[in-house]
Amino acid sequence: MFDTVILLTGPVEEAALTALLRKYRPELRIFSAKSAEDLAKVETATLARARLIGFVTPVLVPASILGALGYGAYNFHPGPPQYPGWSPSHFAIYDGARHFGATAHVMVERVDAGPIVAVGMFPILPGTGVLQLEELAFLELARLFWALAPALATQDTPLPTIPIEWAGTKSTRRLHATMCEIPADVSRKELERRITAFGKGHFGIRPRIILHGYPFHYLPPEIQGQIDARNQLLAHSQ
Repeated sequence: MFDTVILLTGPVEEAALTALLRKYRPELRIFSAKSAEDLAKVETATLARARLIGFVTPVLVPASILGALGYGAYNFHPGPPQYPGWSPSHFAIYDGARHFGATAHVMVERVDAGPIVAVGMFPILPGTGVLQLEELAFLELARLFWALAPALATQDTPLPTIPIEWAGTKSTRRLHATMCEIPADVSRKELERRITAFGKGHFGIRPRIILHGYPFHYLPPEIQGQIDARNQLLAHSQ
């Protein structure tokens, strides 16, 4: 009997998603998980009665857990089907994409590869940066969750899928880091594209170029301004 949901998400999202699911089924048992280690602690008998929901999580769910779940697993990915994988907003900005969105899909062993159950899309307005795009994708993802919450909380049969397939190159942390390695002969246009998409140094990965064996890292103007201000304060205090 389906009576349990395992929420794999962050602490802030957990509270809101739990409240929403219990709105449709107050007696629903909800387990919180933040890591693969947390999932490994869930008893097999509980997994057999449970559905797993991942919401903006980097955790890779082991195949053993997916196979033990009695009522499936669903993931809410902060990007459209055209941008599977890691840091999708960065690659959308790099590509100059005109539309972006969010995807809810069946969770399978391969990342962002399971059948899709819902997609939400919106236009990317000129001047939109990575952080703004991530915020918009999160809002779209929240709308998808709100729409699917009644079925996720009460329906013991699988959610229906839609005839939309994953497409494009699946991005990874390694690919993100590769895009931050700037070749010495880079064109001005290509450099601007990479700085716009990857220049903020998210995840601690900053664009860099190596000239004559010396690495040079790009710092966005606001960070450089903070460093200059700090140096001025130190100079005046001496």
